[in-house]
Amino acid sequence: MAATSCFPILSRNSRLALLSGVALSCIAPLPAAAQAPTVFQFLGTILLDPAYARARDPEGTAADRGNSHYVADAELERARMGDLRDLFAGIASVSVGGAIPVAQKIFVNGIDMLNLAVTVDGVSQNNRLFHHISANAFDPGLMRFVRVDAGAAPADAGPHAMAGAVVMETVDAGDILEGDQSFGGAARLSFDSNGQTFGRSLTLAGRLDAFEWLAYSRRATGEDYTAGGGIAVAGSAADLATDLLEVALQGDNGHRLELSGQRMRDDALRPYRANITSVGRPFPLRRHDTLRESLSLSYEIVGADGMWDPRFVLGRSNVTVGVDQPLDPALGVSRGETGTTSASFQNTFHLSPEDTITAGIDFYDRESRYSDASTAPITEAARNWGIFAQARLQPSEPLSLSFGLRWDQQDFTGTNGWREQFSGLSANASVSYQVSEALRLRAGISSVFGGLTIEDNFIFNPGWDYTTMRAARAENATLGFDWETGSLRLDGEVFITRLNDVRTASYAANAIGDAESRGFNLGLGYGWEGGYLRASYAYSQVEVNGALSDSYGALDLGAPLGGVFALEVQHDLRGTGFTLGGSIEAALPYDDVAAGSDQGIPGYSVFNLFAEYRPTSIRGLTIRAEVNNLFDTLYADRATYGADYASITPLYEPGRNFQLTATMRF
Repeated sequence: MAATSCFPILSRNSRLALLSGVALSCIAPLPAAAQAPTVFQFLGTILLDPAYARARDPEGTAADRGNSHYVADAELERARMGDLRDLFAGIASVSVGGAIPVAQKIFVNGIDMLNLAVTVDGVSQNNRLFHHISANAFDPGLMRFVRVDAGAAPADAGPHAMAGAVVMETVDAGDILEGDQSFGGAARLSFDSNGQTFGRSLTLAGRLDAFEWLAYSRRATGEDYTAGGGIAVAGSAADLATDLLEVALQGDNGHRLELSGQRMRDDALRPYRANITSVGRPFPLRRHDTLRESLSLSYEIVGADGMWDPRFVLGRSNVTVGVDQPLDPALGVSRGETGTTSASFQNTFHLSPEDTITAGIDFYDRESRYSDASTAPITEAARNWGIFAQARLQPSEPLSLSFGLRWDQQDFTGTNGWREQFSGLSANASVSYQVSEALRLRAGISSVFGGLTIEDNFIFNPGWDYTTMRAARAENATLGFDWETGSLRLDGEVFITRLNDVRTASYAANAIGDAESRGFNLGLGYGWEGGYLRASYAYSQVEVNGALSDSYGALDLGAPLGGVFALEVQHDLRGTGFTLGGSIEAALPYDDVAAGSDQGIPGYSVFNLFAEYRPTSIRGLTIRAEVNNLFDTLYADRATYGADYASITPLYEPGRNFQLTATMRF
């Protein structure tokens, strides 16, 4: 089912003409404002250096942020009309496999995002659904800030942050409006040659005294794309609809009350197993109707200091999927739904400009349900209360410390009515020390209570025996360095994450096991007048129950990634309005074949180029032309499921693609 368009239906030629002539049809820009601009507002060059994103994090210099990865402003802007893979393409340690939004899954240091605490605007997101699709598909066009805490996460990251946390914040009116501007926005149009995909988005924002509002809408529609060498990828056509509405009240004293709601829908024919092109023999396409919804209400005092700096968040996130069953019509539509109601209250005690203690309580109530035409609804549910405190201190100028505790109590209900209560303590500690003007050393450890996770609802079995189930626990350790001199920055760390007594996917019987990911990350940043280069290399190896794992054995736990490389570069041709750049995405061959797989995973390297133009005569207009996968390489992203099996055709990424994007900020 095609998503309803927020623009009139246009022919392909009309779309191209509209992209080229967008400047003539846009509203005249408003005068320049005195307020410091954000990535959403009119800028010269949008910066690739992630240090600027880190600087907007109130705790960006804390010891527990040592292993955090920030998505840079230029990366956010590049991904606005793209997907999660575009969002994280510049960070090698964060891999996104799946090729199409409904199938995209995120892995951090080789660990599945299902084992991380994920929040959007402070609202806990759902962590599990149908194993062939993603429970965490997000629209990058909504985001103003994205941070990944890899490994040891602080206590205020939320419950069950076993291998870290992913923190996302959506855009608000203050990001769009400049100074005393009362109305503004941004319109974007894009066209991709591979798949004939037409994207359009519109953001509008307004402010009247203490009241502000924002509305965002995006649609993307197209045809199936081709992978490298012209191989057609059936079921890959874009059919995406996203909407966001937000209202807020903020007084002169900084008190801010904000209410926002968002929804994201993908309703189309997809591969029979949405994350796999085929297994052995061809299967028919089938409809996957997926819907993500999130609602949040928050209160805070903007710019607060001293001993009273509160933040309260109440929210609901919900994911549903309806999957047709053409091979078994008696089932009708198989439907899965996972919903989470969450709340948190915390206060930050500012002991000094450098020293803080954040303490609070949080709660979630999560239920997952499966049903079809021949099966009565089957559910699992979990409810969790947590109390936490995290101290971030700087005892001396070179030394920074962060340490915290949290206690969680979880009440779990199984498919057959079985009930059990689990509880446990989590602890973390991080330290960083400035050895010299250029060199900083850092380390972090954590032991995290994971509770009992809700299983994939498409394999719910009312006959499961839960008596052998235990609460999971994770252990993380990292040791790293940051070296910075002049315009050059180098960083790196070694890491290990152990997941103990984690639930493993099986319809036949409940089971638990152990998983481990270990490896290292290296990063490089180099800036010069008008330009910046960001590069990273990540290596991880995943074991399950003490042995190297294949894709299936590591399902919902991790992925066999090996060595992954990412590089981005851009340069602003001062005085011309042009910014030029490109990127490389690569993975080394991975030959540590596990017992369950039958082949190594081939390596690949993909080159992308772009040029942006901001005419000085038309303030707010940006035209970007890019060619992705320049050499038409046939490849599946390293994090995509199944490349280690000869019987599986993985979901290949698009081949050579020419994209034209026009953005008008007003």
